[in-house]
Parts: sequence; C-alpha cells; structure tokens
Amino acid sequence: MEIRLLSFILEIIRLGLTNLRLHLLRSVLTTLGIIFGVGAVITMVAIGEGSTREALKQIERLGARNIIVRSQQPPESGQGNQSSQRSWVSRYGLTYQDLDVIKRSMPDASVIVPLKQVGGEISRESRRKASQVFGTTPEFPIVSNVVVQRGRYLTPEDIENQSLVAVIGQEVAKELFPFDDPLGNTLRIDTKTVTVVGVLEPVGLSGGAGAALVGRDLNLDVHIPISTARTVFGDIVMRRSSGSFQASEVQIAEVYIMSPSREDVIIDAARIRRIVDVRHPRLTDIGMIVPFELLAEARKRAQAGKWIAGMIAGISLLVGGIGIMNIMLATVTERTREIGIRRALGATRKHIIWQFLVETSVLSTLGGAVGVAVGLSLSIGLAVTVPVLHKLPLLGRFVAMDAAMPTHVTTWSVLLSFIVAMLTGLVFGLYPAQKAAAQDPIVALRHD
Repeated sequence: MEIRLLSFILEIIRLGLTNLRLHLLRSVLTTLGIIFGVGAVITMVAIGEGSTREALKQIERLGARNIIVRSQQPPESGQGNQSSQRSWVSRYGLTYQDLDVIKRSMPDASVIVPLKQVGGEISRESRRKASQVFGTTPEFPIVSNVVVQRGRYLTPEDIENQSLVAVIGQEVAKELFPFDDPLGNTLRIDTKTVTVVGVLEPVGLSGGAGAALVGRDLNLDVHIPISTARTVFGDIVMRRSSGSFQASEVQIAEVYIMSPSREDVIIDAARIRRIVDVRHPRLTDIGMIVPFELLAEARKRAQAGKWIAGMIAGISLLVGGIGIMNIMLATVTERTREIGIRRALGATRKHIIWQFLVETSVLSTLGGAVGVAVGLSLSIGLAVTVPVLHKLPLLGRFVAMDAAMPTHVTTWSVLLSFIVAMLTGLVFGLYPAQKAAAQDPIVALRHD
C-alpha cells in the first residue's frame, strides 16, 4: 500500500514537472510575481531592520541608564538686531545651584557628571577651529561612549590642582596634529595653553542619530578638568565672527545622571523633570534627553514597522497568487482534452486535482526560493555598494560621501515569505484544480 502511494505521488510530481517544462517560458513568467514579491519583502524588511538597529545602537551609545539635562538657548535670547558691531550677552541654562540641588535630590544616583563649555576657539600654530571644549570630571567616560585610545583621561589630581591639561577627540587630533604626536604637545584654548595628555578613540556618532541627539560630534570634543574650566576660563564664552561677536553666560552646559538600574530610569527622569520645572518654569532654557525612553519608543516604532512589512508582504504575494491562478485557469481550458483522455483512461478527480496542485506548488515553491535568493542578494548588495557609489564617475555627484544603507536580514522575514509563497500556490491553485477535475470526461474528449 505504501509503495503504491509513493509511486502515485512520484508519478503525479513527474507529470506536473513535465508539463511545466513543456511550457517553460510561461512557467517562468508565472513565477515572476512570487519572485518579486518575496524578494521585495526580504529586501524591504532588511533595510528597515538595518536602519532601526543602527538608530537603536546610536541611542544605546548614549547610555540606557543615563538621564541628560542640558542647557539650551531659549528662542527669545537669540532675537534682536544682529547687524555688524552688535554684541550682547545671553544668560541661560543650568546653574551651579541647579547642580547642587540635583546632587542633593539624587543621592542614589550611580554617578552625576557635569560638563561646562568654555572657550571660543582652539588653535595650534596656524590651524584654528571653533571651540568644543568642555570642563568635566574623571567619571565622564562612565556615562558616555568615550574610550581613551592613547595616553590617559582626566584624574582627581587634575581636578584638585586645576591642571592645564586636555584630552582631545580623534578629529581634533587629526586636524590640529596632522603630522605630530599630540601627546605631550600643547594647544591653545583662546589665550590659554594646555597640554594634551590623552586622545580618545573614534566615537562613531558623526552624522548618526546619536550626534543629532547630543547636538555635536563627540570626535571634536576637548575635555579639561572642570575646576580649570571654572577658575581659569570663567562662565562667559565669546564667539567672534566678522564685525561682531556674541557672548553667552552658561554656568553648566550638561549634566549626566546615571540611574542605578534601567528600572529606575523612568522614575528618576520624572523626579528630575519636577526639579528642573520648579527652578526653570516652562523649561525654555533646559532640555532633557532620556535615552531609555527614546529606546523604548524606537522599539515600538520598529514593531509597528514589522507589522506594516508583513501587510505589504501579504499584498505582494496576493498579487503573485492571483497571477498563478489566472494562468492555471487558462491552462485548464487549454488542457481540457488532455483531462478528458486521462479521465477516460481511469484517472479520478482526485488525481486531476493533485496534478494541478503539484504544478502550482512547484511554481510557487521555486518562485519563493528564487525570491529568497534575490532578496538576500539585494540586501547584501545594497549594504556593500551604497557606501562606494560616490566614487563612480557619473553617479557619484548625486550621492553623498557618507551615504550608507545598513541592512540586516531577519530569519523571520525569509521563512515567513517563503512559507507564504508555498501556501499561495496551494490556495490559489485549488480552484483551478477543482475546476479541472469537475470537467465531464465525454465533453472534455470532444473539446478541440
């Protein structure tokens, strides 16, 4: 019994494959809908997943346990006559008293790290650039994504002695010390000279979501002891441009508060918001970044994106299935006489149904397999080729040098699209198969 069943299945498969091979071009055209549908789904999900993972990675680099309170210039403080020879001092943001209140109100925080921005310009010999100098404490690497590549970071002794030392970012080292070793050399912050004692590793936030959230490229940072920033440089930062200058008085630029655990972040963030709201009503000059909240929100959007991708996958494969059913219905009419001969020779309706289902299943399965290959190739190819498109002679002018398209192929998208493709063949092949089996053998034999 089992041998007869096996031989029956093999014979049905052989007949189905033979018919598909006899009409090879039609079979290939029929599977294009499935191929493009599966390939598009895998590629689209890979692009979305890659972008989401990159965004999540950038947010996580800010520290899932961190709460960042920062000074920001309120809209009204930048208004006024900005003609040449115009000058003013803008006073806003966090104060030393705010920092003391936060420290007293957050005794269970793992660490609290302030940053104080100083200087209008950094220079070395003839090389000059706008200042991105911050006074901070030795604990800053704990709450940030900075790692010392060479040399050392700031120490408690530097804070106590108000040392004129600096730790510089990777881009600062490249721009100010293109041919020299920055360690042990000096640079100027306005009129003050500091000695470089450390160089940071590249942070990798330039141009990414993290840079947008922090508001600057951390590779351009220069860190000095906060005691030096406070006593040597003071609270007023002057930035000069042609014919005018602007001065701002900000005592504390940022404060990083690290909660004991991720579970405490939301509660601690609400507590800090209440503190800041009392001291700075309407929060016009204070901003807050809570990476954990951003991370949770980004994950929700990613989950919604997956549902949308699934719906698009269903629509794409539905179109492919309709194409298969349309072709198979035309095939039933074309093969009416063949069906009549088979029925006359003893084939049952079940045999006819199985033959047509085998053909549609083979079409959809092969289409799904080819679609998976196409999707994987496109996903990998886009990640590799997009970053180098700017080097092409003609196309390069339309592509940014830092263009990138991160992709991540997910197992679920490959399996789901392939399984749905196979089911599409069965579902949409069932009606043509039943219609073929319902043919009257005598009428079918008379069909031309």
